[in-house]
Amino acid sequence: MEAYASVLNYAIPFFVSLLLLEAAVAKWKGARVVRSMDTLSSLSSGLTNVIKDVLGLTVVVVSYSWLEGKIGIADIQSTWLVYLLAFIGLDFAGYWVHRLSHHVNYFWNRHIIHHSSEEFNLGCALRQSISGFFAITVFFLLPIAILGVPGEVVAVVAPLHLFAQYWYHTRLIGKMGVLEHIIVTPSHHRVHHAINKEYLDKNLSQIFIIWDKLFGTFQEELDEVPPVYGVTRPVRTWNPIIINFMHLWQLIKDAWRTNDWKAKFTIWFKPTGWRPADVKAKYPLSGIEDPYHYEKYDPKLSPSLQLWSWVQFTATFLLMMYLFNFIAEIGPQGAIVYGLFLVFSIFSYSMLMDKSPNAKWVELAKSIIGLALIYWQGSWFEIDKLFGLSSWVVVAYFIATAAVVFYFVHAEIKKAAPDQVAKAPQRAPS
Repeated sequence: MEAYASVLNYAIPFFVSLLLLEAAVAKWKGARVVRSMDTLSSLSSGLTNVIKDVLGLTVVVVSYSWLEGKIGIADIQSTWLVYLLAFIGLDFAGYWVHRLSHHVNYFWNRHIIHHSSEEFNLGCALRQSISGFFAITVFFLLPIAILGVPGEVVAVVAPLHLFAQYWYHTRLIGKMGVLEHIIVTPSHHRVHHAINKEYLDKNLSQIFIIWDKLFGTFQEELDEVPPVYGVTRPVRTWNPIIINFMHLWQLIKDAWRTNDWKAKFTIWFKPTGWRPADVKAKYPLSGIEDPYHYEKYDPKLSPSLQLWSWVQFTATFLLMMYLFNFIAEIGPQGAIVYGLFLVFSIFSYSMLMDKSPNAKWVELAKSIIGLALIYWQGSWFEIDKLFGLSSWVVVAYFIATAAVVFYFVHAEIKKAAPDQVAKAPQRAPS
């Protein structure tokens, strides 16, 4: 928990720097690859993911170290070759986990967030899941476990393998010559994020493109088929928490509604988007028929409301960084309470981004919970150790933010025309 939190002190500034560089290069080139609220939604999703990872809120059914200890047939020393084997093994496992996520109903729920952006930029790379309750990668690491690659080597290589997947989420880099035959490039990954019928569920590799070519899922980016990004049933919300669980919620509803008892159990393992026939007829869901002619999700927010949304994100980010840097002092139980509060904060300001009239009540609940935590503990999680009035600053923030959100709901959202207010998402993406 503490080790991963400390790594993020270096990783987060690096990722943000590249994101800002991409935006600057795009502006210089006259390209529009960034939309303010879409990027904010992506960054907010990134916060939820790192909070979950730092708190360790994933059930590990079988640990790699245990598996390697049971089935390893060799005792390999930690040389550069072992690290290379671990990297290749993780990439092989990543391909198959990724493929499952695209082809099985239940597993799609843990991956939909990554594809939910209707843009393609470095920001959307940060859209990572909080709905993957069980870690399944270990089952695809059998080859390197049998070879005896030590667990501590895998633990070192895993974050490097993950971070190496960030850079190719961009439209600003064209095809890269000979590298197109070896590694996953931006061109390959543009195909992967596209909803064009020619591109769906293609290029599932993470670092080495060879897996797609070996297992029949490779597709080159075609000049005559410009990629259109998103999911075939648009999520229609900026709220990363809603996006993370909307497909799961649809599966639950479909399983409950169907009269086919077999389907109640098999729906979870059917191909992504599959629904029981009776439910499909009674509760139809629409999707994108023509990817080249549909309106992207873009509720009209005033410049002041957009600015306020960024202020809310910044405040949540600073509170998160305090958690990561003082997690030892806060303690495991306090850290979980703190982390859940931050996720609720993200849910709250995302509702305002969606122009939901209920945003004021959610924000009020957030502020009341925050003030109650300060009253109960006597401070905001020992923050007064930074300087004497720190908790009072947090108190003032909680009071001010509730007032400001009430203002925006009454002055901007409730007075808007009906078609300017975003409706709650009614469709489950696939």
